[in-house]
Amino acid sequence: MARRVLKIGFSTGSAAAAAAKAALACLLGQATPTMVSIPLPGGERLEVPVAEVEKLGQAQARALVIKDAGDDPDVTHGAVIQALVSLGAGGAEGVALTGGLGVGRVTRPGLPVAVGQPAINPVPRQMISAALGEAWREMAPGHGSLNVSVEISVPEGQRLARRTLNPRLGILGGISILGTTGLVKPFSHEAYTATIDSAVAGARAEGHGEVVLTTGGKSEKRAMTLRPDLPEVCFVQIADFFGHALRQAGRHGFQKVGVVCFFGKAIKQAQGLDYTHAHKAPLELARLAGWLAEAGAAHALCQEVRQANTARHALEILEQAGRLELVEVVGHRLLASMGQLAGGGLDLWAVILGYEGQVLFQGRRAKEAS
Repeated sequence: MARRVLKIGFSTGSAAAAAAKAALACLLGQATPTMVSIPLPGGERLEVPVAEVEKLGQAQARALVIKDAGDDPDVTHGAVIQALVSLGAGGAEGVALTGGLGVGRVTRPGLPVAVGQPAINPVPRQMISAALGEAWREMAPGHGSLNVSVEISVPEGQRLARRTLNPRLGILGGISILGTTGLVKPFSHEAYTATIDSAVAGARAEGHGEVVLTTGGKSEKRAMTLRPDLPEVCFVQIADFFGHALRQAGRHGFQKVGVVCFFGKAIKQAQGLDYTHAHKAPLELARLAGWLAEAGAAHALCQEVRQANTARHALEILEQAGRLELVEVVGHRLLASMGQLAGGGLDLWAVILGYEGQVLFQGRRAKEAS
């Protein structure tokens, strides 16, 4: 029996960008847009259906998009994402973005958005501005620079947020507007592990003796800049399947295996966790604080790390204390975990990245003598 192809959906960021573009299109004379095309961060385009558009005056319109997560079990699937767009709001030229009802507000440090700001992540912010700029250039040529305010709201956001990690992270009052690619790919364990198996086997079948494991597109792109000597086939995105991927690399007889990941994921991998998804493996900063104490870090610093809001926040604490070299504590434990999961006979290396892509740790573990 053929496996059903899982449907890809779109992120809340894409929904917000599409709603904003539809509202502006309405203000610029397009009669009730029912479908809009938006640019995605990777250069592709996405057609998004628009559920409702309403002109509220000469300079204000509202549009609604229904979030479609495809076959992914996303809590925001079916949620209404609304954009209220106002022309010439009196601010500086460009897009003034705010969060309305049901969009959370950041109250604690350590997140990509500053404390006090609506929880609309950087990539969705860029997507909204890009979609609006595109509509302005297409429909209002010769009318000067774009100057609009946009309020994004999610009517059911407060209720939906209770089923997310937002309250724990200090994002209060609603959901976050998220997305790094604009798309939501269905998370099927069987499908994903099968993809990893195929990728690892493919690299080995082409005669390569080294494979580099990354957790996603951003870490893979950075890994490729660090290892330009390796062909693309040697890079494998493993998501949260840390143990599975390392075991596969060991079984296929690679001589070298590398892992490139961001700091937060590295903490989980350093614990030797087979599967690192947030719902199955919540981040334990107390464990990190304990490792730092064992390495001789000051008690006060360890306490700060223990009480940090997120891994990003913990890293900021280390940076402010001038102790970024302590990341090597995580790095060496990560290498040890890789050895346990992959088995003997492999040269292992690891790189831990900061959230701007900078290398915080780079180390290797030679194969054990037989």
